[in-house]
Amino acid sequence: MEPAVAGLALLRNELLLFAGIGLLIGGLDDLLLDLIYGVRRAWRSLAIYSRIPRMTARDLPPGGAAGPIAVFVPAWDEATVIGGMLRGCLAAWRADDVQIFIGAYPNDPATIEAICAVIAEPGGQRITLVVNSRPGPTTKADCLNQLWAAMRRWEAAEGRAATAVVLHDAEDVVHADALRLIGLLTPRFALVQLPVLPLVSHGSRWVSGHYMDEFAEAHGKALMVREALGAAMPSAGVGCGFDRAMLGRIAAARGDRPFDPASLTEDYELGLRIGEAGGRGILARMRDAQGALIATQGYFPDTLSAAVRQKARWTVGIALAGWDRLGWTGHWSEMWMRLRDRRAALAALILFAAYAGLALGALLLVAEAATGRPHVMFPPGWQWLMAVNFALLAWRMAMRMLFVWRAYGPVEALRSVPRTLIANIIAMMAARRAVAIYVRHLRGQALAWDKTLHRFPHPNPVAAAS
Repeated sequence: MEPAVAGLALLRNELLLFAGIGLLIGGLDDLLLDLIYGVRRAWRSLAIYSRIPRMTARDLPPGGAAGPIAVFVPAWDEATVIGGMLRGCLAAWRADDVQIFIGAYPNDPATIEAICAVIAEPGGQRITLVVNSRPGPTTKADCLNQLWAAMRRWEAAEGRAATAVVLHDAEDVVHADALRLIGLLTPRFALVQLPVLPLVSHGSRWVSGHYMDEFAEAHGKALMVREALGAAMPSAGVGCGFDRAMLGRIAAARGDRPFDPASLTEDYELGLRIGEAGGRGILARMRDAQGALIATQGYFPDTLSAAVRQKARWTVGIALAGWDRLGWTGHWSEMWMRLRDRRAALAALILFAAYAGLALGALLLVAEAATGRPHVMFPPGWQWLMAVNFALLAWRMAMRMLFVWRAYGPVEALRSVPRTLIANIIAMMAARRAVAIYVRHLRGQALAWDKTLHRFPHPNPVAAAS
């Protein structure tokens, strides 16, 4: 065998061995999560729902949410979507005791104008515009802290305190029963997270579509396992309600700022901080009167560059900076969940090694066919490692298809299999960008609100259905 071919074969073997072991560990980790979910679901079906029917929106207390409920919407450069979003909220929640606090910036007059146009319309008195004292963009957490201060002033003027604080983004499509459900649960739970269901983007079936696959599985299974194990419930930043009293205690310990302005994933961190403070979080999956899931919907990034930017921000905040900021605390299930949250960068490296090893293997096969040289052998035991990983991959694809089918139907479930390749490419590109951002941060560069361009469905499906 020629030295060059032998060197390439050795590199291929090392890459595939590293990737194979990494994929094996990750696959077994996912399998354990699946088994816990399956056991929990079977037990609840046999022991609970065989005697008690599942609760739906029909069983919620009549009338609007037990209020007042404060809704926070940070908005930077959102002139194209904020009007439709606010009108959708007012239409969906017309019977609820709710006050919407929306944050804007003095150097973003288009967004301010769009907000003021809605405030001038019927029902607009339920919207409070809060203009940041500093030009944007600051961090999203800084904007949320401004809204917290505005809510405190509103509470003093009204002579009553909010019962819950709900977070939403400027592009969200809200559900009419969302506040009633959150209002029912926040007296018992410090954090109530509603499922997030990305809208189908017909012009971006593959890039935007991979978010559908990930959220269908994460909010259909993973968060339920976290809740069952007693681990802290991370907030998704939208469709999540916080008990006002718990948020007040966290704010009091931080100079009346419940959200950390130095964080890129302040919503995720706040969920874990609530868990550390003894608060319990819950994923509330409930159907409405028509059988649809009470969830928050919205379009996710539909271009490769936008998806990479968003995933990079999540990776920095959760996997890299989160390690430094939150550390490793709690019982074994909490440690396990944090490890799963922070494996994104390492998983991207393992994926890169796998794809690079496969590419080298294909190159060697072509060289062997062209030269007639002897077959370049794999290391001993490799076949068994490949077989186990292939079985775990087949299981993983089957589980993903199951959850996507439940959320979006059979066609999207079939698409979820090839979309895995797109998701892997985005993950690898985002990890590279995240590491670069984090290195610059360690050198003294401040983290900024690196938001992506948003869009809102027209006509608004919530308003149309109301």
